[in-house]
Amino acid sequence: MNISLGIIAGIIAGAFWGLVFLAPELTRGFTPIQLSAGRYVAYGVIAAVLVSRSWRRLFARLTWREWKALAWLSFAGNIIYYFFLAKAVQSGGIAMASIVIGLLPVVITLVGSRDAGAVPLRSLLPSITLSTAGLFCISWQHLQSGSLAGVLYAGGALASWTAYAVGNSRWLARLSTVTPHEWSMLTGLVTGAEALLLAVPALSQGAPQHSAPEWLYFAAVVTSVAILCSIIGNGFWNYASRALPLTLTGQMIVFETLFAALYGFLWEARWPTVIEAAAMALLVSGVATCALAHGPKASR
Repeated sequence: MNISLGIIAGIIAGAFWGLVFLAPELTRGFTPIQLSAGRYVAYGVIAAVLVSRSWRRLFARLTWREWKALAWLSFAGNIIYYFFLAKAVQSGGIAMASIVIGLLPVVITLVGSRDAGAVPLRSLLPSITLSTAGLFCISWQHLQSGSLAGVLYAGGALASWTAYAVGNSRWLARLSTVTPHEWSMLTGLVTGAEALLLAVPALSQGAPQHSAPEWLYFAAVVTSVAILCSIIGNGFWNYASRALPLTLTGQMIVFETLFAALYGFLWEARWPTVIEAAAMALLVSGVATCALAHGPKASR
């Protein structure tokens, strides 16, 4: 696959994924569990429709091993991740959550650096230092404002999505009979099945407090997120994951952070504070330094 197209796909995926951070703000009357269940039930239904014509062929090509992988990837990268993300946004705001999760590129690259032929860890120390400084800036600000819980929830989202991104990239590299789009649809199908286990208790929690129009609004938001972020965004991301090495794939996630922060500042109708701007600059510098360290290998 073409590396330039992979990079473009990664940027587009980031633009769609950045919209995920708006959903908890748009539906503040609903709980994170409700958001997670609603979004992924919608994702599962849409994925089932899109993959229905290829179901027999795909079922014949996938072994029990691939289905187990889809199960844990779906749980870690979708249900658990989005629960933590929603809690982080509702506790500390869109900008904070997007900046903490902005560490994803460096964390994934660090994991990828353990692969055979990767650059030595000492070459990544400047990147680690810059990114750690960025996280310290934003964590200190929110500790002072009493919203450290938001930082901790964002850290949980960071850990769960790192596990997903690394595992998903490695599975896509192994598979030759399934396209990135089909793998994304299968992930949606499994995620939807898992979300059904949450749906009844989660969606019934707020039933007495919400009117029919409010539930319709909620359904519209989670369905929009499912289509834009899960179907379209994941499709572009899977293309990038197959086209790029893991160390370069990790760098692409910075675009989710940048778009999410942009959407957040627009939503809150404000400019970033000095410390938020410094944190973003440090995180972007860390990613740029990390990309330079891997540049020669990425260009091969």
